[in-house]
Amino acid sequence: MKKSIFLLLSSVSLLLADEPKSTDASEWQSLFDGETLTGWTNAKGESIEEGHWSAEDGVLTRLTRGSGHLYSVKQYGDFEFSFEWKISEEGNSGVKYRLAKFDEKWLGLEYQILDDEKHPDGKNGGIRQSAALYDLKPAKDGKKLSPVGEWNQGPIVVKAGVVSYFLNGEEVVRLEIPSEEWEKRFSESKYKKTEGFGVNAKGHLQL
Repeated sequence: MKKSIFLLLSSVSLLLADEPKSTDASEWQSLFDGETLTGWTNAKGESIEEGHWSAEDGVLTRLTRGSGHLYSVKQYGDFEFSFEWKISEEGNSGVKYRLAKFDEKWLGLEYQILDDEKHPDGKNGGIRQSAALYDLKPAKDGKKLSPVGEWNQGPIVVKAGVVSYFLNGEEVVRLEIPSEEWEKRFSESKYKKTEGFGVNAKGHLQL
């Protein structure tokens, strides 16, 4: 069975301020102008080829499997990343941040985006389901997830060593990095042999 993988984002913006959840529009930095891929590159820092991603009518869409990732030109440490997303049937995607190279591989913490019901990762104890801190901490039970093909709101807040994920108005993940909980979860994750993963102070965003 063919598995389509699409990620659609709208209202993409970043807050670089002392206090998260700010309502002051002047403190927000837009990362998507609604029509172009300005501010985003491929892994080599080059412009994105046409046909892989679409930027139109305020929506950013990954068009096909194998389209590659988008990387922010700038790097960020503490921030609030405000975005909306929806996923296709059987789709698997996510938003990574504080992305850095580890042994020539780009790795970062991730807000997972998934068709929880039909993608195989949905059966992995919750640590790879939508709004999870991918492979590290599941979203809380009873999360308010919209059906496949409908929009969700998913702010990510990173401040003073604490990572918080939100889904449709509710905080669903909270983890202090580093901490005893972090060390335990890290040691049980796929990243356990990657020294320095997750504790780097800043990095790129990746879609």
